[in-house]
Amino acid sequence: MSREHRRCLIIGSGPAGYTAAIYASRANLSPLLYEGLQPGGQLTQTTEVENFPGYPQGVTGTALIQDLRLQAERFGTEIRSGLATAVDLSKAPYLVTFSDGKEVEADTVIISTGATAKYLGLPDEEKYAGMGVSACATCDGFFYRGKKVAVVGGGDTACEEALYLASLASHVYMIVRKNYLRASDIMRQRVEANPKITILYEHNTVGLYGEEGVEGAHLVKRKGEPDEEQVDLAIDGFFLAIGHHPNSELFAPYIDTDEVGYILTEGATPRTKVPGVFAAGDVADPLYRQAITAAASGCKAALEAERYLGEHGL
Repeated sequence: MSREHRRCLIIGSGPAGYTAAIYASRANLSPLLYEGLQPGGQLTQTTEVENFPGYPQGVTGTALIQDLRLQAERFGTEIRSGLATAVDLSKAPYLVTFSDGKEVEADTVIISTGATAKYLGLPDEEKYAGMGVSACATCDGFFYRGKKVAVVGGGDTACEEALYLASLASHVYMIVRKNYLRASDIMRQRVEANPKITILYEHNTVGLYGEEGVEGAHLVKRKGEPDEEQVDLAIDGFFLAIGHHPNSELFAPYIDTDEVGYILTEGATPRTKVPGVFAAGDVADPLYRQAITAAASGCKAALEAERYLGEHGL
């Protein structure tokens, strides 16, 4: 296994990772970026992005990621395919082992491994990915103006997504497995008071249907009970809001995370408790699921890495 030394190592791609690479390259940090398991991150699963600056006609998620990658390469970022399999952040320089058999010693590390949306595990979710199935209402809600949509989940996130979609869609159904909402009282009151939101308690989604996209959902009401009932719900969009899983397990022995697994940073900075190790994007904050906010956090991480290297004469 070969070992090499780098001033700046970026783990994970997506808007945060690539933006960090752009700024780190322009600062002459000679960054090395490993793309991770899903090159481009969740943005590659988004069909159309209309709220990223510089694209007045909109752009597909895949095209936006490709542009960010090309820009990073233009300034000298070295990009490799591979997954981080082991890390040692106990002392600097920090050691990271990758699936391509390389070991990298790095003076600074930017963690931008993202978060993975939780799905129900239905085959139809994959079948209709990008064709009516989404895990980000703020990303894709715009395309369902005047249409009927459903949100799966009963927590605060699901309520927030439903309220946002209600400002665009003709009607929103909340599909809730239990007979109550897990959300806070204030969020529950808001969705219950919204005339464009219908809460379907004790409903489970068992499938989706449609010819060229989602046209409806197969539901079971009071599953397993004597009065169990099959229900077909006509909708145009199906939104998952049952949470995200931050891809932070590999780093958890060395840095602090919250109860869900999001990496904790110092205030509004990308600094973790390990000097020279920074977190960018939605591995650190679910609000960074928006491409522009993820990119901004990547910029901050690169600037912090530049500052750290300068202060330590590296």
